[in-house]
This record gives sequence, C-alpha cells and structure tokens, in this order.
Amino acid sequence: MNTIPLPRADDAHTAERCDAARNRRLLLDAATLLVGERGVDAVTMEAVAARAGVGKGTVFRRFGSRGGLMQALLDHTEREFQEAFMTGPPPLGPGADPVDRLIAFGRARIALVEVQGELLRAAEASSSNRFDVPARAVTHTHIEALLRAADVGGDLPLVAHSLMASLEATLVLHQWRNLGYTLDRLADNWSDLVRRVATPPTTDGRTVL
Repeated sequence: MNTIPLPRADDAHTAERCDAARNRRLLLDAATLLVGERGVDAVTMEAVAARAGVGKGTVFRRFGSRGGLMQALLDHTEREFQEAFMTGPPPLGPGADPVDRLIAFGRARIALVEVQGELLRAAEASSSNRFDVPARAVTHTHIEALLRAADVGGDLPLVAHSLMASLEATLVLHQWRNLGYTLDRLADNWSDLVRRVATPPTTDGRTVL
C-alpha cells in the first residue's frame, strides 16, 4: 500500500516563516506604493491594510504601530543602498580610498533624500528611539570603519555620530527646502567636511586641504 508522507514539523515551521516573510513584503510593498502615489502622510495602518487587501489587525500584529511600520519601511527601502556601499562598485563600494568612499557615501545619501526624503524624515520622526535602529547602526559602523581605515585620529565612534548628524533627512530637507541650499551645494559641503576631518593639521594647527 502506498502511503503519503506527512509533512515534518520543521517543514511546517519553514513554510510558516516563508508565509510571514511573504506577508511582510506584501505590506511593505503596499506602503511603498502609497508613498509614491500620495506621499508619506497617506501611509496609515488602515491605508496599508486596504492596499494590501488584509485586515488592519494584520498590519498591527506585524509592525505594532505606525512608527514600527515606518521604520520597517525605511529598512526595506535602504537595503539597496546598503548593498551599494557594502558590495557595489567603487568609489561608493569597496576598492577605493577610504576618504573617497566616505565622500561618495555622503553624496549618495544626500542624493537619496531627493527621492525618499519624506520617508526618511517620517521614519526619523515616528520612531520612539530613532538613534537605535538597524539602518542607523549599519551606517555608523560603515562610517567608523572608513575613518579608521583612513587613519583618522580622535574618538572615532563620536566622530562618526557627528558626521552622521549632518546627513539626517530632517536636516537635509530643511537646508534644501527651507534655507534654499541646493543638494549639490550640500554634497560639496559634505566633501569639504570629510576632508577636513580626515586631513591631519600642520604643525601650526592649520588643516591643509
């Protein structure tokens, strides 16, 4: 007699995890479409649920709150950027001088604000602790590693935090939209800032660029 093998417990667990990952991706894709169509303020738990064709409770169970959703959406949209600076071509990716990589990183981050600045701003504002999120931790580790590779002196963890502050979406959007600085000017200023940080002072205390 032929028997039909029963699914093993670990197979069922794997299938459940795949379903959870697929549902998470469905919800994040729905949120991304809403941002593109109606702006970040349209991204509510109810709107995402309706767009994804699921109940509102599903969104709350997955993300907990709008802040959790926004942070997950930010992490979702940042993966390509992270792949670019971690494994992509130079100067943003490996293979270039660390100072050139750091300059390319900031320029790319500032350029990204033009595309998804409102999403970045909303994620920063809606998180209960926007300084303790995975995307920020990856950025901090990357900047600190480049500073160390460039033989920059000082308290590198704090130097990395200081550099990151000038790239925060809330500040860049304010400088661009409210103060009238162009994104190119902000990018050039980032390059100048990095070179000043990375260039040791002369014997008379001046920094030669």
